[in-house]
Amino acid sequence: MKRYYFDHAATTPVAPEVIKVITDSLANDFGNVSSTNYFGQQEKLNLRQSRQTLAEAINANLNEVYFTSGATESNNTVIRQSALAWQNKGRHLITTAVEHPSVLRVMEYLAQNGFDVTFLPVNEEGTIELTDFKNALRSDTILVSVMYGNNETGSLMPIKEIGEILKDHQASFHVDATQALGIEKIDVKELGIDFLSASAHKIYGPKGIGLLYKDQKIVIPPLLLGGEQENNFRAGTTNMPLIMGFAAAMKLCNEQNEARWAIMYQEDKKILLDHLKDSGIDFEINGSFDKSLPQILNLWFKGVSSKVLLPLIDLDGYAVAAGSACSAGSAEDSHVLLAMYPNNLSRVRESIRISFGRDNQREDVENLADDLVKRVKHLERKDS
Repeated sequence: MKRYYFDHAATTPVAPEVIKVITDSLANDFGNVSSTNYFGQQEKLNLRQSRQTLAEAINANLNEVYFTSGATESNNTVIRQSALAWQNKGRHLITTAVEHPSVLRVMEYLAQNGFDVTFLPVNEEGTIELTDFKNALRSDTILVSVMYGNNETGSLMPIKEIGEILKDHQASFHVDATQALGIEKIDVKELGIDFLSASAHKIYGPKGIGLLYKDQKIVIPPLLLGGEQENNFRAGTTNMPLIMGFAAAMKLCNEQNEARWAIMYQEDKKILLDHLKDSGIDFEINGSFDKSLPQILNLWFKGVSSKVLLPLIDLDGYAVAAGSACSAGSAEDSHVLLAMYPNNLSRVRESIRISFGRDNQREDVENLADDLVKRVKHLERKDS
């Protein structure tokens, strides 16, 4: 049976070109970047080139990009370390109710340890209201952490507007851009971003490697101690095969033009939605079609439990999801959909996420739509 992958927001398959770069590095470039011998210096050159590729992708300076084990570590580093370092200037932080758990859990930890954290609500499109943000901002606010686009609904946040508001404020601006890198054009200088987090495995790179952009004017202590790697900011032996894989994946995004992929994903979404509309089944989009990341589509199939629908879809060969992969093993409802639709628990429990990728063909999208219609109609009849 052929299987179709529509869960790219969870992770993407590693591109063949990236696999080659990683395996070549494992086989041939085994030196330690911290060593002064020939092999170490060759790796140091590779590290610089890789860092340059990622820096150029977000319009950062070379010395502003640091490699981590992934966006989770980057998020933890920024939030925890800036709060602890700047608490003499204030103990207030702002985030949103729909952030990734690697942001929310750290914020909750800080809230339990003497910090005042504002969790901004979102509207039914899954985005914050700028009025709420302005009202929440205080003179003692030291950090604002808002994701670029949501990993469950794709909803886009007003990043540029927040950056403008914070231009003359003491608070630093952190953006988790994990789902947006390689899809959206990100310019950290133009957007007024002080910190940015991302992971390679969302852009057809390897798991276990991420980046942290930190404005060179900002100083915070490292989270990990024990070595002088990453300009004394992130201890641990430099993982060159994965770093080079990350850079190779980013190069592919640049060469293949992220705007082209965005248009293709929007077309895929429209094809699927048109099929569902023509079938007459009762569904709605969670969030917005237009104000969202192009590769993510979250749908409410009214009266059909996602816990029942997903296994059936999987049996038919289609990989989709009910929410974030990080909480897929949890029995809890999606915190994102709960924040968007607090008075509609049925909607929360009857929704699935479909996320498109480069490997999806138009025929695959049409087949998924047909299968969804078949399964939803069957479950509707079963319940009636």
